[in-house]
Amino acid sequence: MSGNRLAVALVVTIHHDGRGGVADDLDTAEGLTAWVRERAEPLEDALDAPGAFTADAVALDAVRELRTAVRALFAHAVAPPAPLSPAGAAALGLLNAAAAAVPRAPRLDWPDGGAPGVRTVRSGPAPERDRLVAAVAADAIALLGGEERERLRACPAPRCVRYFVKEHPRQEWCKPSCGNRARVARHQRRHRGL
Repeated sequence: MSGNRLAVALVVTIHHDGRGGVADDLDTAEGLTAWVRERAEPLEDALDAPGAFTADAVALDAVRELRTAVRALFAHAVAPPAPLSPAGAAALGLLNAAAAAVPRAPRLDWPDGGAPGVRTVRSGPAPERDRLVAAVAADAIALLGGEERERLRACPAPRCVRYFVKEHPRQEWCKPSCGNRARVARHQRRHRGL
């Protein structure tokens, strides 16, 4: 994961569960509460007291909806160049609306066949849950609209559903355990063919 990237941290709350399935760290309001409190430092400008944040069902739904949109845009970003699908356009609209919930927010524009760009738009004051969603949305916009987007990857390990920002040239997987799983799968394929 790239430093304190909130957007990457959000999308990897969906991950391989170690038993062949998928786990969701944000399946409850308590899960979101823990996630926010673990990220108190990067959220200190957005929330009054991120270390004391307590999520409710409305905040959980908003963050999960944003996560779905960000995952869709990450999938588009790592795919070969193509026009944004209708689902991608809806995700882009949701991302921009989430970011606009704060008095001053970045907006991501992504024209068909072109590179995404970021501009600032203004709106009014917002409740804490909207500020949380806006902070993560702004981080996603900064990542997708900046140079870091070129290093965004979907982990190629078997059964992994994570995204990561490539930190060094030889990095292939989101974490070492995915690299181990990929090597074991490759070894098993070779030996089955004998």
